[in-house]
Amino acid sequence: MAATGEALTPQGYIQHHLTNLSVGEGFWTWHIDSLLFSVGLGVLFLWLFYSAGKKATTGVPGKFQCFVEMIVEFVDSSVKETFHGRNPVIAPLALTIFVWIFMMNFMDMIPVDWLPWAASLAGVPYLKVVPTTDVNITFSLAIGVFVLIIYYSIKVKGVSGFVKELTFQPFNHWAMIPVNLLLETVTLIAKPISLALRLFGNLYAGELIFILIALMYGSNVALSALGVGLQLGWLIFHILVITLQAFIFMMLTIVYLSMAHEDH
Repeated sequence: MAATGEALTPQGYIQHHLTNLSVGEGFWTWHIDSLLFSVGLGVLFLWLFYSAGKKATTGVPGKFQCFVEMIVEFVDSSVKETFHGRNPVIAPLALTIFVWIFMMNFMDMIPVDWLPWAASLAGVPYLKVVPTTDVNITFSLAIGVFVLIIYYSIKVKGVSGFVKELTFQPFNHWAMIPVNLLLETVTLIAKPISLALRLFGNLYAGELIFILIALMYGSNVALSALGVGLQLGWLIFHILVITLQAFIFMMLTIVYLSMAHEDH
């Protein structure tokens, strides 16, 4: 499927679906589709939960209120079991991360051709609809968490305490300061990198599988029937993947911030 309607080779079809709608060049390239869907889904999340809060009742709750309360209680219990400290920001942050990432991941449930085809009718040549398949989005989320880790580490331990943590762990001896600094710096930097790449890698691979299955449609009746079965099977399994990845990102964020609040 291309914006101009010409037939694409399998390689061209895959490349087309993996190309972002971009403006700018080099470092200042902006992925308009990733920004549009990520910000739009964030606003949708805020509106839905705000609406649920405004309409909440102490009587018999509606189905949507029950659904929201289940999510809030699930996240709240996860924070209480994992975060060893007192900070009113952690639970709302964990809720935002879990729901927002899940909503971005859930865009992978939409058939790969539907929204790009609709966009092509409006003259938009490329459209990637899953923000978490864009490494720029996952790194943005991870860097935000990293900034909070540094902030709370310094706030709780002080600048001197934070520096001592980097220079006197795991070996508490002045002669081992260079080794400690190297090990702790690598460990610290690895946290946002692992957060970003884990989420990106799993969602990118999942989207690629959907694209490969979509190539089977139209070849012949047997392959099309097989494609339907594979699509349904992968769709069901991928629901677990998108939920698990949102949960893992949330839990690691809670763990890292809990570590930042530990004053030795």
